[in-house]
Amino acid sequence: MLVATAAAAALCMTLAPTGRAAAAAPATADARTNAEDARTAAGGTSGPYAFAEDATTVKGTADTTDSVRLEPGRIYKSSVGAAGRAGRLYYRLELDAVSNAYIAATAVPRPGATVSYSDGLKVSLQDGNGRNCSFSGTVHFGATQSPHPITAWASRETSGKQYACQTAGTYYLVVERTGAAGTTSGTTGSAGPAPSSSRAWDLELSHVSEPGLKKASGSTSAPEVWDSASPEALVGAPKHRSGGAGFSRAVPLGQGVWKDDISPGQTRFYKVPVDWGQQFYATADLGSSSGGEGHLGTALVMSLYNPVRGFVDDVGSGYDGSQRSAALDPLPPVAYDNRYALNDHVSGMRFAGSYYLVVHLAAQVADRFGEGPFGLTLRVRVDGAAQAGPAYAGRATPRDVFAAPVGDSAHATDDGAAGGAAGNGNGGSGDAGRSGTMKLVAAGGIGTGSLLMLTLGMWTVAARRRAVRTLGPAPQDADTASASLPAAAPAPVTPWEHGATRR
Repeated sequence: MLVATAAAAALCMTLAPTGRAAAAAPATADARTNAEDARTAAGGTSGPYAFAEDATTVKGTADTTDSVRLEPGRIYKSSVGAAGRAGRLYYRLELDAVSNAYIAATAVPRPGATVSYSDGLKVSLQDGNGRNCSFSGTVHFGATQSPHPITAWASRETSGKQYACQTAGTYYLVVERTGAAGTTSGTTGSAGPAPSSSRAWDLELSHVSEPGLKKASGSTSAPEVWDSASPEALVGAPKHRSGGAGFSRAVPLGQGVWKDDISPGQTRFYKVPVDWGQQFYATADLGSSSGGEGHLGTALVMSLYNPVRGFVDDVGSGYDGSQRSAALDPLPPVAYDNRYALNDHVSGMRFAGSYYLVVHLAAQVADRFGEGPFGLTLRVRVDGAAQAGPAYAGRATPRDVFAAPVGDSAHATDDGAAGGAAGNGNGGSGDAGRSGTMKLVAAGGIGTGSLLMLTLGMWTVAARRRAVRTLGPAPQDADTASASLPAAAPAPVTPWEHGATRR
């Protein structure tokens, strides 16, 4: 019993630091985000992008023969060189015949880089004969001509009227930079203009696998009738939330009015849980400036990405020092059949899960209106009751990427303490938040059970000592085996024991 008691005490002592570390994690993550934001604002550059901490570094190859394999559910870090043939890289995927595969690539120009209107990124998924499995995803820096993270995606789908890439086998992700090689970009850093094609960009790659359906829905077209009217704007005192510096660090927002600060060249990441059957609306307001003059045609850009980081829609706004507002066009309710639409703002709304709002303020704002920061207000609305989703034949990878994380909205308070997790960013940071809560609950449950065992053990030892003092030594042939102790009460059941997701 003394051994068991000591073990129980040791277990309690071991769990205590774990609980404190888990409780302190959000503050630590938030501190890291604030430090990154401070560096981002310095010098008006695009600043560092917060890559997923569990990202695996890989090197793209110039041909398919030696290409490295990307596994579903993983995040990878890589880089791509100059535009042109040298800026085309290959990665390998092994796919089955029934799952849908989604690959997203986020390009991050390094601090001090310059970009032009036409500079961008193109992502394709090809079979062994060089045929594209879907339309290639292409994104450009566009009118802002401001370096910031940009994301393109490609897919291999097995449902609907798809004909190419329907068999199991080896496929290739092709990532390439677009833009005129050797041209000089339109923005200027402290060292003067530099060819936008001469510097490498960092890459973050994500691979998500969506299982097929248990039974085909029979539909091969997107819903044509849905409420496309804009709702009344949300009003009220905004709550403060500091946006993250990357997809994996995206900060959760629920329905409501939120405020933040944003500096020229900075990009803020937020995530909003949207369930099946719900409609999402967002408006970004850029506050007025206390000084400066002139006008920028495109100063603020707000983009929306779905749970696999696929582009859905974006909106931009000019700036002349007075307050400006930009709203996304109304989007359809989240539905599986939206994937059959030809335009992004419908087909992108095909999953439930965390939708990412990414807001960028052009670096050139600093030239006319100062370094800031400037006030940013986000008005987020999620309408409609959650509905049952499709009956999948298996589990998505990463797990729960297509589940709207309910806990994220509940923790989106105005104290800025609930930051996004720094791990896998495929909509799984909501899981990470719930997982952190589960760890605290589990630690508390195990600690309670251990404390009870410790108390019972001490009570038993004390009782024996009193019995010895009262009765004296026992005869040598007496049975000195201890009596059976009352069974310890079971530790509180944690969500893990009910088969809940555990990372």
